[in-house]
Amino acid sequence: MSPVLAGILQLLALVVALGLSYRPLGDHMARVYSSDRHLRVEKWIYKVIGADPSVEMRWPAYLRGVLAFSAVSVLFLYLLQRLQGALPGSLGFVSIDPDQAFNTAASFVANTNWQSYYGEQAMGHVVQTGGLAVQNFVSAAVGIAVAVALVRGFARSRTGELGNFWADLVRGVVRILLPIAVIGALVLVACGAIQNFSGIHEVGQFSGGSQQWNGGAVASQEVIKELGTNGGGYFNANSSHPFENPNGLSNLFEIYLILVIPFALTRTFGRMVGSLRQGYAILGTMATIWLLFTGLMLWTEFAGKGPAFELAGGAMEGKETRFGISGSAIFSVATTLTSTGAVNSFHSSNTGFGGGINLLGMQLGEIAPGGVGSGLYGMLIMAVIAVFIAGLMVGRTPEYLGKKIGTREIKFAACYILITPTLVLGFTAMAMALDTPSNSMTNSGAHGFSEILYAYTSGANNNGSAFAGLNADTQWFNSTIGIAMLLGRFLPMVFVLALAGSLAEQTPVPETAGTLRTEKPLFTGLLVGTILIITGLTYFPALALGPLAEGLAA
Repeated sequence: MSPVLAGILQLLALVVALGLSYRPLGDHMARVYSSDRHLRVEKWIYKVIGADPSVEMRWPAYLRGVLAFSAVSVLFLYLLQRLQGALPGSLGFVSIDPDQAFNTAASFVANTNWQSYYGEQAMGHVVQTGGLAVQNFVSAAVGIAVAVALVRGFARSRTGELGNFWADLVRGVVRILLPIAVIGALVLVACGAIQNFSGIHEVGQFSGGSQQWNGGAVASQEVIKELGTNGGGYFNANSSHPFENPNGLSNLFEIYLILVIPFALTRTFGRMVGSLRQGYAILGTMATIWLLFTGLMLWTEFAGKGPAFELAGGAMEGKETRFGISGSAIFSVATTLTSTGAVNSFHSSNTGFGGGINLLGMQLGEIAPGGVGSGLYGMLIMAVIAVFIAGLMVGRTPEYLGKKIGTREIKFAACYILITPTLVLGFTAMAMALDTPSNSMTNSGAHGFSEILYAYTSGANNNGSAFAGLNADTQWFNSTIGIAMLLGRFLPMVFVLALAGSLAEQTPVPETAGTLRTEKPLFTGLLVGTILIITGLTYFPALALGPLAEGLAA
């Protein structure tokens, strides 16, 4: 079987699996966030944390819940790393340095999972399972909660109440993430992923000495890292490591885990606003961009020029032979179009244009289908922008789902889309202007610039993947990328929740002959165009200095 045909068949199998999951999972999540019933275990949790799940919150109170919970999570994870040397199950590893502990705490709480350390050489069992894996669950649940709050803003009227953050958080973990993670971990173990609490083992004798490998609860952490679009690996090699991702079947299953909740949330959205066709329109937009980027990535990785590419059948440098070009290309697009950041190949080894596709996928805002929760609310913000542009073109007050998009709403949306580019381009410019950060580049020229641009794009967009040639374990990068991750995660949430509160207070306007039909394919096309144009105008100069220059010079 040719590698190209293998890639097509993998893509078809993935589409079928996602299609079969779309309806039941989307409907289940809609029931979870619409139910008034609380499970017994949920009541115990509410009692422990002192929360009343029946109390409805306006957007400032909802936001305070998000920020307070996340701040406590950062502090807890930071202290856990700083105390690692005194904890049992540390495997003999010392405590993490302050700048790296801050970077890692910010990273996992912000659902970024950027790692400037070697996991198997730095983190013991307690930090891995009690710290990092726990944050993989709760940070994903926070993202879903904020998305659901925005959906309620569209669905409700004449009220500013958006639900209860603590109830949304607990339900997301208990009723959605945990059940799927348990089943998914069993599948990964069956595929060959390890799951234990063993210590460090010396493996074999080689001319240069022996190798040491850690055991660990890898399968359970791997499944939630993909399912929650987190991305942090137990090992430095991440999802290219055979203990995390043993074979082609596990690779395809992990891609499925990355995409299943973000895509299914569009059906949840349709259910909660009372129009499944609105959900299909958002789904169509996400799927169009995802398939376009996947096709382009497969083409550019198979079409590399030069004797080495021709002998290997494509750009095989930095890729696992277990997965090949197809499995690596599909995985890399899935991980950069979501906020996952897991990698099964070195993105730095992609062709110039291939690296550019990964960069652009993150710079779109990771909305196709995006991170768990963050993809949906990011796409809905872009839908608000698209409706506003359409209104300007015909001279009509824009409306979306029966809500007027006025000055206040468009300001919130505009602030949302300006935050991430400001962080990415600002920090990249500072790093290139200073001597110390630029000395961390392994490569010079266009590729070296891409390393730094990729790092801040990944951090501010809460992705977590890297170009791998950059030495990011310095005080500058640990601190600035940590700041970019926190601001890139929580500042946009401020404007999402403010927009949700503004929409929920409105009285619905009746549909007329002049109302833009946002459930039609025409609107899907408008939305795709809006996303690509806004991103292109924002990032094209930077992309031209990096991956585009490298690709054209090849």
